[in-house]
Amino acid sequence: MAIDSRPETRGRLAIIAGGGMLPHHVAEAAQARGENPYIIALSNETVLDWSDFDHQFLGIGNFKSISAVFRAEGIDRVVLSGAVRRRPEWRDIKPTFKTLAKVPGVLKTLLSGGDDAVLKMAIELIEASGARVIGVQDIIPELLAQTGPLGAIEPDKDDWKDIEVAAAAAVALGRLDVGQGAVAVGGRVVALEGPEGTDAMLARVAALRTEGRISTRRRGVLVKLCKPQQDLRADLPSIGASTIEGARAAGLAGIAIEAGRALVLERSATISQATEAGIFVTGIDRAFLRDLR
Repeated sequence: MAIDSRPETRGRLAIIAGGGMLPHHVAEAAQARGENPYIIALSNETVLDWSDFDHQFLGIGNFKSISAVFRAEGIDRVVLSGAVRRRPEWRDIKPTFKTLAKVPGVLKTLLSGGDDAVLKMAIELIEASGARVIGVQDIIPELLAQTGPLGAIEPDKDDWKDIEVAAAAAVALGRLDVGQGAVAVGGRVVALEGPEGTDAMLARVAALRTEGRISTRRRGVLVKLCKPQQDLRADLPSIGASTIEGARAAGLAGIAIEAGRALVLERSATISQATEAGIFVTGIDRAFLRDLR
């Protein structure tokens, strides 16, 4: 007898959709699993066509309207998916009665907290509205990277030295709640990810190559990891076609991501693109990272 591996559901799933293609992939995967997801598309963030799904565009700080959608649609689970480029300003915050007392803490976090702190605040506010936040990986587990090479190309001995150096930098950066990625070339950290994101960081590395400030004899690697304190229900590290293109333009040998805690978007196409570009993609396991954390 076949066992249904889907999580128990009683109500409807909502997807709070930021920028990028990931929210649409999540919505399609949920639909394929028999769900009827309701899309809360974040104004000024998502530019996707949501006409095939029940949806509503709302501001990121409009908790009052978001809570009203939860009640009207019988939402009991929520996935946070996609990039958010702009934090809400204080005038954008529209609390519910339940969250009114939390507003001072919300404003403080928006002003001084890192991305991880903001996400934890968002999860807390959503769950105060009676819904449970789940991760993208609960809907599309096949996006998670596994340990070892994900394509035909493997890192060599020198690449592993760069992976270790960049991983240590990424852990330190994550502990400060700044970013998830770092680039090392020839055993030296040359770039750290900030609010600009991975693609912009890789463009910066490409520019440094062009300017002759990074050796052209050593290729180097990009490492992306979860922050040590990260809530795994939101903002897992991810790579996709643009990451591969950015790594190619930056002259990197490959990309290492955290196995079981990082997403590979459009997996087949992304790995095929990496192979064609001569770039490895590999998953590194927790044992490798244990001493770093």
